[in-house]
Amino acid sequence: MYTTSSQTIGPYLHIGMRWLVDENFAAPGVAGERVTVSGRIVDGDGRPVNDAMLEIWQANAAGKYAHPDDPRTLPQDERFSGFGRVFTDEDGGYRFHTIKPGRVPSADGRLQAPHLNVTIFMRGMLKHLITRIYFDGDDANADDPLLATVPRERVTTLMAKRSASGLQWNVILQGPGETVFFEL
Repeated sequence: MYTTSSQTIGPYLHIGMRWLVDENFAAPGVAGERVTVSGRIVDGDGRPVNDAMLEIWQANAAGKYAHPDDPRTLPQDERFSGFGRVFTDEDGGYRFHTIKPGRVPSADGRLQAPHLNVTIFMRGMLKHLITRIYFDGDDANADDPLLATVPRERVTTLMAKRSASGLQWNVILQGPGETVFFEL
């Protein structure tokens, strides 16, 4: 392990949190298109971030969140929480299995494209990072209200692309090709 400009505080995330991690977010039989998402997180120097945690929050295939703040009367499967966590490995890699979510409304009622909400925690970061994973080639991306606010040349940093092992989505924390992060 080595220190880089974006990693300056000790490796606290792994301590006491391993039991919270399960790379399979959707139990067998949960409705929806099964997807595997994998990738790497690298810092501004291109070095792997080997101690990050990705926290994923998503709707089910019908577009319903498993949360009391989603009062819409859409199908809900008690076996699908829409939530999961994974850590990066020594090479900055991660992988998880889930389902492709349905479309959900934005604050103004317009439908958003299918996406996974991602929060990234890691040492050296006093504030977590918020981003999204969208599905490259999905027709709904053209109408997504949040994607419409992202500069055209940076939209690709939010797109999971098909690969031999499922979907590939990498995170670049700073510098050229930096992933788009959102403020809450």
